[in-house]
Amino acid sequence: MTKNVESVSGWGEKWPAPAKLNLMLRITGRRADGYHLLQTVFQMLDLCDWLTFHPRADGLVSLLSPIPGVLEQDDLTVRAANLLKSHTGCGAGVCIETEKNLPMGGGLGGGSSDAATTLVVLNYLWGLNLSKQELMVLGLRLGADVPVFVFGHSAWGEGVGEKLQSIMPPEQWVVIIKPDCHVNTKEIFCSEGLTRDSKSIKMSDFLAGEDRNDCTQEVCRNYQPVKDAISALSVYASARLTGTGACVFAQFSSKESAEAAFQSLKDDWLVFLAKGLNKSPLYKKLEQG
Repeated sequence: MTKNVESVSGWGEKWPAPAKLNLMLRITGRRADGYHLLQTVFQMLDLCDWLTFHPRADGLVSLLSPIPGVLEQDDLTVRAANLLKSHTGCGAGVCIETEKNLPMGGGLGGGSSDAATTLVVLNYLWGLNLSKQELMVLGLRLGADVPVFVFGHSAWGEGVGEKLQSIMPPEQWVVIIKPDCHVNTKEIFCSEGLTRDSKSIKMSDFLAGEDRNDCTQEVCRNYQPVKDAISALSVYASARLTGTGACVFAQFSSKESAEAAFQSLKDDWLVFLAKGLNKSPLYKKLEQG
């Protein structure tokens, strides 16, 4: 590299790693290798983890505060940084500081989003100049949801979720409940009762209201807390599952109505109030320089 990476603006600043919702999830088939063919819609939220990157002169990748019980080399942000280094031959080092706000195991994509922010921001800070498409391909090696966070925009997803096109659903206020359980995604996709033959739809069908999640019935059958959360949230608006859960969400036409539901639920549930965003706040910050 020809420039001093430590002189680039952005070191020591907080970078967003936003949550996502699956606004729709249809399972339209199954490949010979067992992977399911999907149609889904991703939308970002203004609810974020925050990552800060500090340069290291020794070329190593580390965490400022490792997660208890997780080996540092297994953390997705460390794996993302090391993958970027090995792919490009970059000799720079970094210490990563993470402020976790997104619940783990809820289907909001927290770990995947952290990995994507690491790829995108270090690509910028280290001056590597990889394209967004190259970063998405790298991200897929870290997890199926990483590419959509690198993509950075609300997306219509097909295939196994990796074929992405921009879409513009309404940016509504949402209330999210995280039930006290962790849904095993593999278990749900292996379930005998899972719908696997939904008819393919078009973007226009989704925008006109076709927004069901084919995993909802099986998740609710196996996880009573998710079923209970949907019932509790449905008092205020139509409640749906995001991905395979465990989080459930409802969209509201106004901030006031969303806040009212949030206030009513927060004593009994782990609940979040957020705003849907079609452009990732990560790229908004990146464009600001």
